[in-house]
Amino acid sequence: MSASDAVRLPSPAPTGAAASPAAGEREFVLTLSCTNTRGIVHAVSGALLEVDADITESQQYDSPDTGTFFMRVEFHTPAARDAVDAALAPVGERFGMHLQLWDAAVRTRTLVMCSKDGHTLNDLLFQQRAGTLPIEIPVVVSNHLDLQPLASFYGVPFIHVPVSATGTQTKAAAEARLRELIEEFDIDLVVLARYMQILSDELCAELEGRAINIHHSFLPSFKGARPYHQAHERGVKLIGATAHYVTADLDEGPIIAQSVQPVTHAQTAADFVARGRHVEGNTLVQAVRWHAQHRVLLDGRRTVVFG
Repeated sequence: MSASDAVRLPSPAPTGAAASPAAGEREFVLTLSCTNTRGIVHAVSGALLEVDADITESQQYDSPDTGTFFMRVEFHTPAARDAVDAALAPVGERFGMHLQLWDAAVRTRTLVMCSKDGHTLNDLLFQQRAGTLPIEIPVVVSNHLDLQPLASFYGVPFIHVPVSATGTQTKAAAEARLRELIEEFDIDLVVLARYMQILSDELCAELEGRAINIHHSFLPSFKGARPYHQAHERGVKLIGATAHYVTADLDEGPIIAQSVQPVTHAQTAADFVARGRHVEGNTLVQAVRWHAQHRVLLDGRRTVVFG
């Protein structure tokens, strides 16, 4: 496995029907990471018991490469958020944890960036409208106007932020405008849905762990222009897509999800493109879903995915 591979962990085995939250209870997701040592699970469970929490899902992973322990817990409780924070604080301090608590009812506010190819944008907007993707898309941003009708069809505001090599709409000016929009719309996640501009190193650093890109290949593979045509010329038997976090290293960020699609010599380059678009959309939606459900934790250049 390469250094940017994802560690995909299976869903826990069913242990019987989980109790539904009672009236007035709230559902939370807790994620944490720290140096592995004894007593972590016991301490976390004890803290949640203090607030009368009912744990409905719990997953753990001990990274043999970094010695880091990762944990994700879903639970509901009648206690207020402040009380849960107070119960967990001593545990986090004791073990030196990076600990985050999420309200499961709050959808991830997502800004989607695109250019001219609308298939992945359409997949995200459709899944959001269908209620199968726990995100809220308050705005679509593009360096072209081609996809404005698609955003309008779904009732999502579309903002045109052109990019040119010179003049007032340089990349620096466009990124400054993007920062303003992230602040204005209170954005938690940025998704590059075939946005055909390279973000600056500075912006990549600012968006670390909260910007996802879809790459039209099963990385590492054919880079540059016309990847499906390159693959067709080489007679490959699998095409795929990779969704990963954005970093300054182009197309080398921590991998969240990957999918492949079998192809044969009898198919044309156009067939490759059509199949590739389908794979790209599914892969990006899966990566966004896992991120929005707080199932993805960073482990250096890799990810731990509690699927």
